Amino acid sequence: MMVDVPTKDGIADSYLVVPEGGPHPGVLFFEDAFGLRPRLFEMADRIAAQGYAVLAPNILYRGGPCPQFDLAALQDPEQRGALFGKIMPFIRQLDTATITSDTESYLDFFAAQQGVAPGPVVVMGYCMGGTNALRAIEAFPSRIKAVASFHGGRLATDEPDSPHLSVGNITGEAYFAHADQDHAMTAEQIKILEAALDAAGVTYRSEIYEGAQHGFTMSDTAAYDEEAEKRHWDNLFALLERTR
Repeated sequence: MMVDVPTKDGIADSYLVVPEGGPHPGVLFFEDAFGLRPRLFEMADRIAAQGYAVLAPNILYRGGPCPQFDLAALQDPEQRGALFGKIMPFIRQLDTATITSDTESYLDFFAAQQGVAPGPVVVMGYCMGGTNALRAIEAFPSRIKAVASFHGGRLATDEPDSPHLSVGNITGEAYFAHADQDHAMTAEQIKILEAALDAAGVTYRSEIYEGAQHGFTMSDTAAYDEEAEKRHWDNLFALLERTR
């Protein structure tokens, strides 16, 4: 069901699914750049069917409730790129301080829901959501026990607040699935991220999905890769089970 999550900057329209019974372990689900839509609801439902409570907030809520854009052309590579350009201004609003503040609001709301088990949750995300998920566990290591990032972009940059610089805060487990030849997360950036994780002693797996494009999990876009999507589900559910 759709719910309104209050934050310091407004209301984040969000998708919440809590199975009957419980309490169930919590999974905080961060969207890709194209926002909350039927494909993401389907994915959240699939996770919930395995016995997890799932909260998927509209992390671009400052641009208005979803759907914020006409998503009819996601299957067209050229139009998908043009649409991404329209979304970028909203993505750039999400600096480290904003992501941290929003995440605290999401966690507080989630923890107050009936049927959600007390204690740390798992955070996961796709595309920009993967980047935000990494920042979230770095900011709240006592409230987030694991992170999964799928085709996350810009996880290691030259910027002074690059996500890879704070991985030493992570006390839980991390999983990273990288698209092959991803302009948003190059082979060199992957090496930098992995070196930082190694130096910090983080328990993690970082894998390249050969032949997969950025956005490979999203069946409603031109980047979809069926084999890579299946692999991502296998790895996600394995992580959730290990940290349950």
